[in-house]
Amino acid sequence: MKAPKQPVSVLVVIHTPDLQILLIERADRPGYWQSVTGSREGDEALSDTARREVLEETGIDAVGLHDWQQQNVYEIYPHWRHRYAPGVTHNTEHVFSLQLPAPQPVQLAAGEHLAWQWLPWQQAAELVFSPSNADAIKKLAKARLMT
Repeated sequence: MKAPKQPVSVLVVIHTPDLQILLIERADRPGYWQSVTGSREGDEALSDTARREVLEETGIDAVGLHDWQQQNVYEIYPHWRHRYAPGVTHNTEHVFSLQLPAPQPVQLAAGEHLAWQWLPWQQAAELVFSPSNADAIKKLAKARLMT
């Protein structure tokens, strides 16, 4: 039996300087688009979790990863609670971003994701299923557009 997931995760918004956002579609929920996400394993540093998840889910080496020092606490969707220990209902998500010079093809994790696409930030924020993911994309765009 697989060990329960930790209710501690990362969200990594991968983007270009002109705010194209990489989204990946979940295999276990077709139509659910998101940025890179994943749970911490063991006692690894959160930055290591973020690098590992980016590499596993996209094949991209996360050089230049930016830790926002931001946490989101949210209720775990009921259809995913079975992955956690009994009674765990909330997750703490740590936000990161990774800027790439231009959109690039990615190598998806087999069985984990179905498709990928690069979208302008406005479309990406509308398409993601997670409110915290949408907020992170909008916050990134606001910060970039103000500089």
